[in-house]
Amino acid sequence: MTQTVTRLAVAQDLPTWAPYVAIALGVASVALLALEVARGERGRRLLVAATGSLAAAALVLAVVRPVRVAANESAVGPRVVVLADTSRSLALTDDGASRAVARDRAIDAVRRAAPGARLTVQGFGEGPPATLAPGVASANRSDLRAALSALAESADERPAAVVVVSDGRLDDPPEDASIEALRALLPDARIHTVATTARVPRDASVRRVSAAGAVAHVPLPLTVEVGCAGGLACSELTVVARELRDDGPPALLASGVAKVRDGKARLDLTVTFDRAGPRVLELSIAAPDGDEIPENDRRFLTFNVARERIRVLHVAGRPTNDVRALRQWLKSDASVDLVAFFILRTPSDDTNARNDELALIPFPVDELFSEHLPSFDAVVLQDFDAEPSGSYNMARHLPALAKYVRAGGGVVMVGGPNSFVAGGYADTPLAEVLPVLLDGASGATSADTTRLVPRYTETGRDAPLLAPLRKLLGDELPEMPGANVLGDVRPGSVTLLEHPTRTTRSGAKMPLLAVGEQGDGRTVALGLDGAWLLQFSELGARTAGRGYGALWDGLLGWLMRDPRFEPAHFQLAAACVAGVPAVLRVHAPPGAKGALVVDVTKLGANEPPVRVALPNGASARELTLPRLGSGGYTARARVGNSPTTRLDFACEAGGEEWADSRPDPERLRRLAEATGGTFFGAGEVKSLPLPPPTVVATERHVTPVAPPWAWTLLAAATLGISWITRRRSGLR
Repeated sequence: MTQTVTRLAVAQDLPTWAPYVAIALGVASVALLALEVARGERGRRLLVAATGSLAAAALVLAVVRPVRVAANESAVGPRVVVLADTSRSLALTDDGASRAVARDRAIDAVRRAAPGARLTVQGFGEGPPATLAPGVASANRSDLRAALSALAESADERPAAVVVVSDGRLDDPPEDASIEALRALLPDARIHTVATTARVPRDASVRRVSAAGAVAHVPLPLTVEVGCAGGLACSELTVVARELRDDGPPALLASGVAKVRDGKARLDLTVTFDRAGPRVLELSIAAPDGDEIPENDRRFLTFNVARERIRVLHVAGRPTNDVRALRQWLKSDASVDLVAFFILRTPSDDTNARNDELALIPFPVDELFSEHLPSFDAVVLQDFDAEPSGSYNMARHLPALAKYVRAGGGVVMVGGPNSFVAGGYADTPLAEVLPVLLDGASGATSADTTRLVPRYTETGRDAPLLAPLRKLLGDELPEMPGANVLGDVRPGSVTLLEHPTRTTRSGAKMPLLAVGEQGDGRTVALGLDGAWLLQFSELGARTAGRGYGALWDGLLGWLMRDPRFEPAHFQLAAACVAGVPAVLRVHAPPGAKGALVVDVTKLGANEPPVRVALPNGASARELTLPRLGSGGYTARARVGNSPTTRLDFACEAGGEEWADSRPDPERLRRLAEATGGTFFGAGEVKSLPLPPPTVVATERHVTPVAPPWAWTLLAAATLGISWITRRRSGLR
């Protein structure tokens, strides 16, 4: 508010020190005069003192020459920044209202307690502070350090004080931060703190889960911290770890009982993931009655399970050139742990020798496909009959192999005289998960021995899994000796290589290489047994045989979800929060054609997928997913006719911010005391100790009280009167 103020001042042409020197000399003159008057006659003392004092005052006035200053002045209050916690812990309720409501009330109290201050209210959560929206509590962290650092580095006016309004459940600075570390958050500034609540809810929760990196087939130790607060009675809490799967109910991985002491407990569990890639783990406790926050009884964690080595089972019906080439390539790759079998004899063969005299062991089909199948990342069936000579009875294991695919395994069927329809796979459970249809009707042709040169489809030319091969050979491929007869691709699968002339029953070109997904796993159908010609042929000689490795590197890499061979890459822009729309960022390779379609399915739930689609656009696209509930989800993205890309993720109602629901006002008190500020409890903000306002003057007018000659004449006259009075009193 601006007001006109008039005051007296000294002449503007004087140096700063001159008025002080003049006043000091005047006071000294009066003091000396007092000593002289004390020795004079009593009747003259008062007159001498009065005239001498007037003369000294007149001399001082002649020096300082008073002026009248009239100015329009306004008082500018100190800048105060209020940092309000916007993390999800403020969404918890206390006494029927959320902590965010209590936070907003505390901010109103701060405004009333500092009416003259220039108040700026901002919210802090992740990164720099931002404008606060009332009632908002959605940040995944409460990073006070980042907010204060942004204030310190800002070019704006430095705040005279900072007021932090929070429940005290901060992520940074940590709970055990030293006094020196707290003072260094914003040097030379006071931080006042306001606690939104001190009430501890009755709550049992999974507070923290600690784990190292997960590797498939390797036991993973978990340290689970659970808590029980607010007077809730619990001495033991059962902790259960389950893996959420796409092909059925959650799989139990581990469980244990945590002994609660002083409101907390730690439990060590060990889990083992059978498959690599993103996996969603659910950790839950059986909370006692009276638990006020059931949402934090379950935590959903996403693990990116790595592979120590790719474990491959290679089963071949006979040692052909193509079989030898593939086995040699698999053995040469240090990242592959290979278990290979050539069927050189069957149990029905008459060897005319005892088993202990034979160098060749029978194929352990039962052990591999009944006991050890889940330990393999991929199974390659190459020119292998489902029932070789009717002895191994492979058909009885095909349901398990199909289940293995849907649970996350990978299967490659490679062509040959004993593959696909010729191998008896039509109308079997395994045929249902292959990317192509198999026609097992009586009289159906199972092979075409006409020599051919495979041809890339439009999708195959753009597919990243064939990019290494096309980089070496371009569109050129060697002539191959025939192919297995395959039907149309299944819905959702794609053809990458096709027959140049032969068509399917629908009239489409017959697929020679097709890929697809079934459940959690992937399958490849390669209807050729002449791929070895990429290595041993005139064309192979020009590339030193590298074409064969380039083909299989892409096929096996795609089967294992290697990011290099995925047709798209996508990730969540931020952690998924139950009930809040999530943003999915999809990055398609340059030149990708077609609309982007994403299907989101809840893991373990028999629910139809939620589809989100965008038309053709830029290579980087963002989609807003609908509001999802708490749990694990699978998102499958497809750009045009390319194969799908999968992402597993979890949505939590509270996550880390709700894991420990206890407020921490003492932490706020320590912060205020360390920086010289004041701590206020909920509803206690009455006044803030702030510096005084700064006065800013405008339209300043200076008018002399009297002209300089008048002050000089007054000084001369008073000095003369004082001299005459002193002479008559006998003073010199």
